[in-house]
Amino acid sequence: MKTALVIMAAGIGSRYGGGIKQLATVGPNGEILMDYSIHDAIEAGFDKIVFIIRHDIEEAFREVIGDRIQKVCDGLGVEVAYAFQSLEDLPAGAALPHGRTKPWGTGQAVLACRDILHEPFAVINADDYYGKQAYVALHDFLEQYDPAHPEKLCMAGFVLKNTLSDNGAVTRGICKMNSAGYLTGVDETKGIEKTADGAAAGGKALDVESLVSMNMWGLTPEFMGLLKDGFVEFFDKAEGDMTKSEYLLPIYIDELLQAGKVSVQVLKTPDKWFGVTYQEDRPAVQQAFAELIAQGVYQPDLFRDLKK
Repeated sequence: MKTALVIMAAGIGSRYGGGIKQLATVGPNGEILMDYSIHDAIEAGFDKIVFIIRHDIEEAFREVIGDRIQKVCDGLGVEVAYAFQSLEDLPAGAALPHGRTKPWGTGQAVLACRDILHEPFAVINADDYYGKQAYVALHDFLEQYDPAHPEKLCMAGFVLKNTLSDNGAVTRGICKMNSAGYLTGVDETKGIEKTADGAAAGGKALDVESLVSMNMWGLTPEFMGLLKDGFVEFFDKAEGDMTKSEYLLPIYIDELLQAGKVSVQVLKTPDKWFGVTYQEDRPAVQQAFAELIAQGVYQPDLFRDLKK
C-alpha cells in the first residue's frame, strides 16, 4: 500500500540563510534535519514525499532542498509532490480579515494537500528530528489502513525526558491515554524546563516518563474531509482577533477526539527527539548526529544505504 510523508515546511522564512532553524546544517555534508526525516521515512517504507511550502519560497526551496531530494527519490522510485499553503485559500464565503498577513496554521497547511493525497499519510514538522523507530511504527500502522474504518488515526508518543532542551523552556503536549494506549486528550504545557530531578513547569514537577506529542501524526485520506469541514467551522465560529487566529492540527484532532469522531492510538517511541529550538541547540544536535554516524546508524553519505 502506498503511504505518504507530509512535511510541513510552509513556515520557513522567505529569505534563506542564518537564523532559519529549519535550514540549520547538522550533518557532516551540510545535511539539515529534513534530510534525516526523509531518509528515515523512505527506509521505513514510505514511498511518497509531500512538501508543504508557500509559493513565494518555491524557487529557493527547490534550490536548497527540493531538487536534491527529487534526485534521491527518483533513484529510489519514491514520488515527490508539492502543496502550497496560501493566505487566500479560504472556505467558500469566508472573507480574508483586513490586516491578516500569514497563513492559517498547521490545519490549513495539511488541507492544502487535499488534491494530491489519496493514500494514508504521516505528518511531521520540517524542523524536528524524530528518530527511526517512530517512522517504522507509523508506517506499520498506516499499512493496516482499512477504508471501512477511516476514523482510526495514530500519533507518535515521545518520552518527555527525550524531548527537552538544555538551553531553555519548551512547550509540549502531554498525552492523556486510556489503559489500551489510546489518546483521550492532550495537556498543552508551556515553560517545561530541565531540573536536577527531571523536569518542571511553573514550579510543578512533571513525570519525565510521560508521553508527549511532537506533532507527528498518522492520518487517513478520509481525514481530509473532516479537516475541510473543520476549517469551515473555524470561520463560522470565529472568535477573537482573526488577524492572528490559527487553525491548528492538534487542536482540531483533539476536538474530533472529544466528539467521538476519531480514535488515536499512541505509538510509543524510545528515540530521542532533536530540534534546533534555540540557536544554542545546534552544536549539541551536530554532535548527536556525529555520534549516530560513528555508531553506524547513518552513513556519512546519508542516502547511500537506501535501495530501490
